[in-house]
Amino acid sequence: MKLLKLSLRTRIFVSMTLLVLIASILIAAVTIYQYKEEAEDYHKDRLERKEERIKVAIDNALRSTTFPVNEENITSIFRERDRIYQISEEHGMPINIYDLSGELLIRSEATFIEDTLTKQLSNLIIDTLSSLYDKRFLIKSEKRGEKFRSSYTYISDSRAKPLAILNLPYLEDDDLLSKELYEFLKRLGEVYILMLFIAIAIAYFLSNYITRSLKTISDTIDQTRLDKRNKRIAIDNASSEIYSLVDAYNSMIDELEESAVKLAKNEREAAWREMAKQVAHEIKNPLTPMRLTVQSFDRKFDPDDPDIRHKVKEYSDTLIQQIDTMSSIASAFSNFAQMPAQKSEMLDVVKIVRLALDIFNEDYIIFPSDEEEIVAKFDRTQLIRVVTNLVKNAIQAIPSDRTPKIIVNVYSEADAVVITVSDNGIGITKENITKIFEPKFTTKTSGMGLGLGMVKNIVETYKGSITFTSQEHKGTVFVVKFPREQG
Repeated sequence: MKLLKLSLRTRIFVSMTLLVLIASILIAAVTIYQYKEEAEDYHKDRLERKEERIKVAIDNALRSTTFPVNEENITSIFRERDRIYQISEEHGMPINIYDLSGELLIRSEATFIEDTLTKQLSNLIIDTLSSLYDKRFLIKSEKRGEKFRSSYTYISDSRAKPLAILNLPYLEDDDLLSKELYEFLKRLGEVYILMLFIAIAIAYFLSNYITRSLKTISDTIDQTRLDKRNKRIAIDNASSEIYSLVDAYNSMIDELEESAVKLAKNEREAAWREMAKQVAHEIKNPLTPMRLTVQSFDRKFDPDDPDIRHKVKEYSDTLIQQIDTMSSIASAFSNFAQMPAQKSEMLDVVKIVRLALDIFNEDYIIFPSDEEEIVAKFDRTQLIRVVTNLVKNAIQAIPSDRTPKIIVNVYSEADAVVITVSDNGIGITKENITKIFEPKFTTKTSGMGLGLGMVKNIVETYKGSITFTSQEHKGTVFVVKFPREQG
């Protein structure tokens, strides 16, 4: 797999080099194998030729002897005039003669390697020899690092009656063949070293030639962008495959330019539609608490209440704040700026959160903050929008068949302020977890994720974060955290 990660140039270079190396190794392996086969055939044929000539000489000795030709006189026949030594010297091979029971009768060389000489043949050799059709048995052995072939056959009289067993021990001398093999492999190695250098040079220039055009195409493709005019590729002296690739790229560039024009037009239209949805959603956000405030004021208005002026002032401030929010949204939209403009100030987060919750009439909204005052730098209007959006989503997430419960809390954590909003609603499904902060510009009764994209943008503007944990059918907890001071 690592080879596939290399560049095409490197792969061509490595492949051609390896091809020569593998070819040289294979040829050397085949040569050695062929040498062993030829050596095997050479020794086999040589032993057979010597055996045939020695048997002819033995037959001549049997015909010319003065002794009766029988089993008892075998030793005397071959000792007569030192015939066994003459035959052995003439053919350059030691000779051993055994009787038919396997006992050594006579041998031509007393100094022949003692380990190769057996004074009593095994029953296996005797039985096998007698059972073979051609009455010839061959054994291979290796002693003291030298290889031997021992041939066993019968010495017979003129009527083909076996008289004794002839054993010819043959030492396989591969010195000459090994030297020839060494010389051949040496010459082969010299040739392939030369071929290796030639292959490296060819691979280098060939890989450069093949990849030069591809490198030009690759560099041009790397510079291809949707947001600019791209250059067409022009290459001379390239192969037909490269020309086909260049033509395909140039055609793609032409289509890309046409698509870029259409895409830019569609993006502008989509941006306008998105902006319109966002503005509509942001305007609806303050309208809802304004309506709730007016309803609450109408329901709770008591002319005889001694705090009536203070309550009217609070209701009026709330309405004015929401109206200012809508005004800032409209201004931001008309100026194509961020909505709404930020005006950071040092404020009491506990007080502002309590003020944002006052617009809700639901008695199941609990605000059990233990801290009397938490001062932080934030935009007053933006903070109210964050709280009202989260609470409104929590209200809409609780089904009608369940006793609702919403808990809003504010507390300090090191140099940060934390606001949590928890509910016992339907929770967030696994499918919506990754989409929860995507802007949704509708007012679904479920309220899942309504305005959370805008809340996330506001919080992150102040270098904060918003996270959540949720269990389906049990509820959700949103956690907003932002620093007291923005650097």
